[in-house]
Amino acid sequence: MRCILAIVLMLFFGSHGQAKDFTTHLFAKVGEQELNLDLYRPSGDIKGVIIWVHGGAWRSGTRAKPALKGLIAHGWAIASVDYRLSGVAPFPAQSHDVKTAIRYLRANADKLGIPTTPFVVSGSSAGGHLAAIIGVTNNSKPHEGTVGGNLHQSSSVQAIVDLYGASNLTTILKQSTPHGLSVRQPALDLFIGGQPDDVPETAKLASPVFHIDTNDPPLYLSHGDQDPQMPINQAHELHGVYKTHGLPVHFEVKHGSAHGGPAFNDTAELVRIDAFLVDQLGL
Repeated sequence: MRCILAIVLMLFFGSHGQAKDFTTHLFAKVGEQELNLDLYRPSGDIKGVIIWVHGGAWRSGTRAKPALKGLIAHGWAIASVDYRLSGVAPFPAQSHDVKTAIRYLRANADKLGIPTTPFVVSGSSAGGHLAAIIGVTNNSKPHEGTVGGNLHQSSSVQAIVDLYGASNLTTILKQSTPHGLSVRQPALDLFIGGQPDDVPETAKLASPVFHIDTNDPPLYLSHGDQDPQMPINQAHELHGVYKTHGLPVHFEVKHGSAHGGPAFNDTAELVRIDAFLVDQLGL
């Protein structure tokens, strides 16, 4: 009996004695590559679903440890998703994969125990850029793709949370520090197949500022004013285009912050993000 009880406890709590707080789901397979998502659910009522897109210069990183996991305590479910890295496939493969994950979540909402709306796309660094491009291309066929099925489902999102992401690949190199260039130039070669001046149409396809219209969802921007890797002017550009279109946008400048850090997901910041989403989405 004790042996059986021990096995049950290990299955429930996991090998480290902590309750398992997420489930993993295969949402698509592209060739031999499986694309999975980790779904974290709050214990009580769910306000909506935050789709988390990891960073890593588009060429590295994993879905583990989503930075906004603390929003679970505010009643948000979080789906941290895989996407094909740029060494495997160039843009728009990443957009296709994340939009596929969104369609999967909607198609299986009842089984997963989540609502079908509102959905919020979010991410940091390269993930912040992908969140922005996905968020402002609702119903855009070039960004949608046909990966994974569930094509009858909408991949639209109702809000965007972009943490220190790019917004305009045609200007980013001119704005970059020497350190930023050392990261960005090889990353762009993989991500869009060359430098922006060499592939201008792809650079524009991958730049959120060129796709914004008056139907786009509310945007929460956060960027450090001492970021040596991702120019804060990228956030200023996105903020400016949103303001020009009269769209709801909040720009949180992190004074003294570089590329990431606790200021982007500490208790006060999570409260601000939650308040913005609640207000804009009428929750």
